[in-house]
Amino acid sequence: MLVKVNAKEFQFLRTLEVETYGDTFGAYISDDDLEDYYQTVLSPEQVQKDLENPESETYFVLDHDQEVCGFLKFNWGKAQTESVEMNNAFEIQRIYVKNEHHGKGYGKEMLLFALQEAQKRGFDWAWLGVWERNFKAQNFYKQFGFERFSEHHFITGETVDTDWLLRKHLKEDPQA
Repeated sequence: MLVKVNAKEFQFLRTLEVETYGDTFGAYISDDDLEDYYQTVLSPEQVQKDLENPESETYFVLDHDQEVCGFLKFNWGKAQTESVEMNNAFEIQRIYVKNEHHGKGYGKEMLLFALQEAQKRGFDWAWLGVWERNFKAQNFYKQFGFERFSEHHFITGETVDTDWLLRKHLKEDPQA
């Protein structure tokens, strides 16, 4: 089940974002660069600002006991993290699941929810960025019809990585 995060929950969300980002990328990024990222991109002020943006939404995914297992963030309009050469695009910016909940279907649940929201809101394209060395995520998105269309540099402090940009043309069936 997904529930929309409200602005008052920014501190809990930020803690979850720091935890899951560190779990996902901590082995590849220096502690100093991670700390820089936490103090800028994931600062409490920035997380709260993101939650208040009318062209961005964040959701918690809950298990059957109502425990938060991860989160999803998507953007449209000016809230998108970069300009892409697609008309009427919808960005799926973040899908993160806590380590202890990996493999339980929460990532799929969040992706399908995002695609359904994009369709319901009349967007033509969904897009996202994925680290070039995250083969598991790339294969996951490929199963849902995402294709690589570009790449960009993702900067975390002094660490510069390449993200592949993937897109999906939205049809009636978000899994098609």
